[in-house]
Amino acid sequence: MIGGATLLAGVVGNPVAHSMSPALHNAWLAAAGIDGAYVAFRIAEDRFASFVDGLRGGSLRGLNVTLPFKGQALALADRASDRATMAGAANVLVFEPNGEIAADNTDGLGLLAAFAEQAPGFDPKAGPVAILGAGGGARGAAAAFAAAGCPDVRIVNRTQAKAQAITDILGGEAFGLHRAAAAFDGVIAVINATSAGLAGEGDLDAPLEATPAGCVIMDMVYKPLITPFLARARALDRQTVDGLAMLIGQAAPSFEAFYGRSPSAEVDVRALALKLLEPR
Repeated sequence: MIGGATLLAGVVGNPVAHSMSPALHNAWLAAAGIDGAYVAFRIAEDRFASFVDGLRGGSLRGLNVTLPFKGQALALADRASDRATMAGAANVLVFEPNGEIAADNTDGLGLLAAFAEQAPGFDPKAGPVAILGAGGGARGAAAAFAAAGCPDVRIVNRTQAKAQAITDILGGEAFGLHRAAAAFDGVIAVINATSAGLAGEGDLDAPLEATPAGCVIMDMVYKPLITPFLARARALDRQTVDGLAMLIGQAAPSFEAFYGRSPSAEVDVRALALKLLEPR
């Protein structure tokens, strides 16, 4: 039952119907016995700022932010963590009782946790990585790899100028998508940080065959779990990391920010998510 003392949080994006975040957070809330609820909000792209400003004062404890609002989320915050500032994007907004908004970026934590779980032995210091896309997810990934000591972060995007905007801040090299094969030369990982592959979207035209045999391929998209991008990687015998592992990895620190405690490790949220992802 939702009452006057219920701690409310949620996820905002466009689209957002595919999000597994409500299932994860609500399972953790139930296990902890917290009087809380977590819901999804689909907001028109031109209404995001007014939506967020209307939540000042703490009617909602916090929001996870997904495409396409991560850059705007950082700009609307009154203060931001070093992670968010470095990434130039925020996927977590916490609404304080005094009306202030605090921003954080847990995407990088989730990304590195996903690699640690599904690609044991992967060392971000061991060589260059290539990140496809130039949105908030790509910026978060680039910041995480840079902070983890990656010697060369390459950003690949259809519009090279947008990739250059990231490398101007974080270092590395920008490539247009037509030069993806060159960007993949010698990399230890390739990360798809675009929405290509999301249910209903097409595959990303990236030459994965140009990656070295030991390269790890990751897709931030998790619905479907095995995207066309990951399927092509597996056909090439590349080790893969799925977006669900990243989602769970970034959700745990978000839950702590919203509800004041770590989620219970006894809840198998991956099993829950996989069940929800099964075709119906």
